[in-house]
Amino acid sequence: MTSTPSALDPAIAARLKRSTEGLVPAIAQQYDTGEVLMLGWMDDEALHRTLSTGRATYWSRSRQEYWVKGDTSGHVQHVKSVALDCDADTVLVKVDQIGAACHTGDRTCFDADVLPLGQ
Repeated sequence: MTSTPSALDPAIAARLKRSTEGLVPAIAQQYDTGEVLMLGWMDDEALHRTLSTGRATYWSRSRQEYWVKGDTSGHVQHVKSVALDCDADTVLVKVDQIGAACHTGDRTCFDADVLPLGQ
């Protein structure tokens, strides 16, 4: 993770409950249908960038860098609202998803592997 200080509002930062890596899970949901699109990770700076730009910005754990959804794929997430859950350890980002949300090209990251119930 980056050690650069974040411009995130200190009142918001004080509320966040982060993992040992300084991250919170961020669930992306289609704002008008409620469809769950994907799960990403945010640190304080990614949350600040998301709130200040209106574009969903995540921290890539594998690449160790920030990424703005859609900058390379064109599958942009325009942020409509951001909320913390009741424990302040998860962020819900309601977005208008343009194109696929999943890196595989699926609409959501939860389309391809639905598990059977009652097994």
